Amino acid sequence: MAAALSMQPRIISTLIGDRFLYSTTQPLHQLFSYNLGRQRVSMQTSRTLSGLTNFLFNRRNLDEKKRKKLRPGKVSPYRSVPDHILRPPYVNSRQPPGIASGPEVHDEKGIECMRASGRLAAQVLEYAGTLVKPGVTTDEIDQAVHQMIIDNGAYPSPLGYGGFPKSVCTSVNECICHGIPDSRPLEDGDIINIDVTVYLNGYHGDTSTTFFCGDVDDEARNLVKVTKECLDKAISVCAPGVEYRKIGKTIHDHADKYRYGVVQQFVGHGVGRVFHSDPVVLHYRNKDGGRMMLNQTFTIEPMLTIGSINPVMWNDDWTVVTQDGSLSAQFEHTILITQDGAEILTQC
Repeated sequence: MAAALSMQPRIISTLIGDRFLYSTTQPLHQLFSYNLGRQRVSMQTSRTLSGLTNFLFNRRNLDEKKRKKLRPGKVSPYRSVPDHILRPPYVNSRQPPGIASGPEVHDEKGIECMRASGRLAAQVLEYAGTLVKPGVTTDEIDQAVHQMIIDNGAYPSPLGYGGFPKSVCTSVNECICHGIPDSRPLEDGDIINIDVTVYLNGYHGDTSTTFFCGDVDDEARNLVKVTKECLDKAISVCAPGVEYRKIGKTIHDHADKYRYGVVQQFVGHGVGRVFHSDPVVLHYRNKDGGRMMLNQTFTIEPMLTIGSINPVMWNDDWTVVTQDGSLSAQFEHTILITQDGAEILTQC
């Protein structure tokens, strides 16, 4: 589950310019909310502003109009969690969650706990992906995910996080991230990101994948393919002592080859005993000077778009969609920094 930077312009929340501010007191709806007004949709600055580029970009926007615009459905009540299952501190606390300062660096026991939570998250995500079919609602996926997590003695981390009402995030088509499962049935040709986080024995494991629903067109398939490649390439450069900014450059360079936008307001993050902590992992070119540490865990979760990278938030204070309605895709893994590079914790 992505953490959020302040919106446009980047004022206060987790980032000011290239300096980070961590908040454990600011309500989540304030961290995520902003107002774009009626600004004109703009292309990212890294794209070449040629006549051909403008033609292709505008053609893409016209093609997107063939899809039905995503609309909110009915959200079912909170699902219950058995009393014996350990809950994260934010569930029963009046203190709104934020990004905690200090990286997640683990001893041998902590690493094994992270491997266990990551493995369960991956298994849940794999199962959720088998449910993606035309006619299935995202609420039905949430129900299945919720049940599998609690059956394994874990807590679904999103449930109750800053008021989030469901156990998983389901982001369909133009939804960039944090989509709330509801009564909308999936349609043939949809793409859907399912973002699973589990809290097992006091440690969070966080992962997501974008799945195809039915017969998906080539344009959407290529976006999903390249987004996955961005994640894989970013993980491959990770190792002790490597600057975090190498992640953003690697992702941005690969996305540019296909003229895809890289969303900047939502970021990877430290994860482990807390849901969101240092470091803030930017997926675009940046000047962050922080370096990776041995036995550290964090997520990388690039979000790419076909059109505008500008996000618009729905009134539910969670669901974030592209400003122009163009498709968005995301992939995420929790990784452990090892002597040899990086170990992916969230794979079966």
